[in-house]
Amino acid sequence: MGESQLADVFVEMADTLVDDFDVIEFLHVLTERCVELLGVSAAGLLLTDQRDTLQVIAASSERTRLLELFQLQTDQGPCVDCFRTGQAVSVVDLPTANRWPRFTAAAAEVGFAAVHALPMRLRSEVIGALNLFDVQPGALDEGKLRIGQALADVATIGLLQQRAIHRRDILAEQLQTALNSRVLIEQAKGVLAERLRVDVGEAFALLRDGARSRNRRLSELSQAIVDGSEQFAPGPAVNRPG
Repeated sequence: MGESQLADVFVEMADTLVDDFDVIEFLHVLTERCVELLGVSAAGLLLTDQRDTLQVIAASSERTRLLELFQLQTDQGPCVDCFRTGQAVSVVDLPTANRWPRFTAAAAEVGFAAVHALPMRLRSEVIGALNLFDVQPGALDEGKLRIGQALADVATIGLLQQRAIHRRDILAEQLQTALNSRVLIEQAKGVLAERLRVDVGEAFALLRDGARSRNRRLSELSQAIVDGSEQFAPGPAVNRPG
């Protein structure tokens, strides 16, 4: 593993702030780079969804993806333990470790004898785990484990940044929608006040009552009144001056 190759991979992993950032492709690339850089046989990646439930997101091979799915279905395995504790889990010889018997049997069926799970963690927030599998029993040297954890950390920062941007964009969109709605409502109040010869406060009360009785959003009814597609007819209780 050359320094330039390692640097290139970290630059690739850090490139998550572009407009066309593809999360799934990014995570598949992460699993592939782990195999290339660390000399392991396969890699898989699990992340939490909005309900804080682990899901298989990427894997370097189909057999790895199926093993990760089995791990989640049985709720036992290195990735599950790693996510729950926020700590790395290494088992250098699965058959003799006497841990997760069902997972160990499934791993043996697809030819894996050792596993190393690394947390996808930033400070106290754990969003998933990265699994490294090998067909031969044995430890992964400290340097490679550190690189694997560094890759997981860079990916975690990128993912959390994307989530923050997404939340910020949603909030900004919701705020803009609220502001646009407020403008429409003010315009509709003015239209009703003039049309019905009532004050603005009463016009707003009528507008709200009308939206409720029609089971429509206030902003939607306001838009219809402003653009003339709704001929608003208030109830008989309107008191008109003069």
